[in-house]
Amino acid sequence: MPEARGELSGRVIEVLRGDPQRARKLPVTATGDADPYGDDLQLALWLCYELHYRGIAGVSDSWEWNPALLELRGALEDQFLRALRTDVEPHKDVDAALEELLVEPADGTGLSHYLRDQGELWHLREYAAQRSVYHLKEADPEVWAIPRLSGQAKAALVAIEYDEYGTGQAGRMHSKLFADLMADLGLENSYGYYLDAATAEMLVVVNLMSLFGLHRSLRGALAGHYATVEVTSSPASRRMAQAMERTGAGPAAVRFYTEHVEADAVHEQLTRRELIGGLLAEEPDLEPDVVFGIDATVWVEDRFGSRLLTAWRQGQSSLRVPL
Repeated sequence: MPEARGELSGRVIEVLRGDPQRARKLPVTATGDADPYGDDLQLALWLCYELHYRGIAGVSDSWEWNPALLELRGALEDQFLRALRTDVEPHKDVDAALEELLVEPADGTGLSHYLRDQGELWHLREYAAQRSVYHLKEADPEVWAIPRLSGQAKAALVAIEYDEYGTGQAGRMHSKLFADLMADLGLENSYGYYLDAATAEMLVVVNLMSLFGLHRSLRGALAGHYATVEVTSSPASRRMAQAMERTGAGPAAVRFYTEHVEADAVHEQLTRRELIGGLLAEEPDLEPDVVFGIDATVWVEDRFGSRLLTAWRQGQSSLRVPL
């Protein structure tokens, strides 16, 4: 169980330690005043979502579908989603959104550029600790979309996921490769270990995937999200591999990113042409949702990158809790 980050997450933690059979109405303060991107609300939402993944030690699995907790989760999601729809400026259509993703920025000021050119080993360790909240469950949120799709879109998503899960080999699963990367960097690589250290910006990135994955109504947004990840991954992974090599991070650390350079170049084509193309061929009315998924993913990742770069350029740690 993580440490609370405010009154809201503190109450959720308190509730989850109790008996779900006795829960009727949760004694949780109204969510309306909470920052939708802040530590408190995002941790509360993460706790609700994690019950659908691997659960939380000491928390009954019966909480997963408890009506009172689902009512709270719905309120948190509504506040988060409203904020995103207000703050994310959408492109006019899918082609325009994807076209911008395919163009590498000329200025080279992004997070992976910084790590390749200036990053030190401690920067890479902090980055890996933060991203572990996502990468140790990599591909899991997208699996929920499989039964909600049909035809070519379903086939494309399954093909990509097969690669993400190591083509049937546990040692090649991308989550396992990231765990090996963490070991090379001298980090603890157990699932969720660095949750307390992760910033609110990182929780927003992870919770966005869970939000899109858990709702059938957001299947279009999930497709857009997944396309964004795969389209932008290959060039960024090449820079990250170079950063790992330059700092002597270790062979497993380099391998995680070199694996993604090749795999995600293929996945980019599948997500753009087969996943999104197949989905919109059957359900063209989902195009605004696909665009929203693309633009929201870029927006939350940019916030995360900005948080890290701001701290590092000031010579400070980006983490809430030092390694």
